[in-house]
Amino acid sequence: MEAIAREAGVGIGTLYRHFPTREALVEAVYAAELDDVTASAPALLEQLPPEAALRAWMDRYAAFVETKRGMADVLRASMASGRIATPATRRRITAAIGAILDAGARAGTLRAGVDPEDVTLMLLGVFLSTSAVQDAERVGRMLDLILDAVRPVPGTP
Repeated sequence: MEAIAREAGVGIGTLYRHFPTREALVEAVYAAELDDVTASAPALLEQLPPEAALRAWMDRYAAFVETKRGMADVLRASMASGRIATPATRRRITAAIGAILDAGARAGTLRAGVDPEDVTLMLLGVFLSTSAVQDAERVGRMLDLILDAVRPVPGTP
């Protein structure tokens, strides 16, 4: 906590006033970074075609998940206590994915009718199945496969 206060340019008392425990600090960082990830979907859609925005967003979400691995024990305890609401987090992630899928369906570059919750579950599967190996190249290939799965199939309505 002292190193964090030093890095932030505040006194240790200021840090403890805002974050009385290590867990409170981790929860605040988690919430702020989740806000950044979920809020990035509209910005990516403004800059990129929907399919590229989806892939860029998945990369951003993968980086978010990867940085949380070191905080896993604290995050699990926070989720178990209800201080971090897992269903609310999943809803926010799914809503961000849904916005990109909707834009892609309107543009004809992503398949219409894809349930964004299915994509969320596929992403969680990728992150869970690769957590032990931490192989960024494999994660990238798997994210490419998810993107391929939500592209329109030629010859189908």
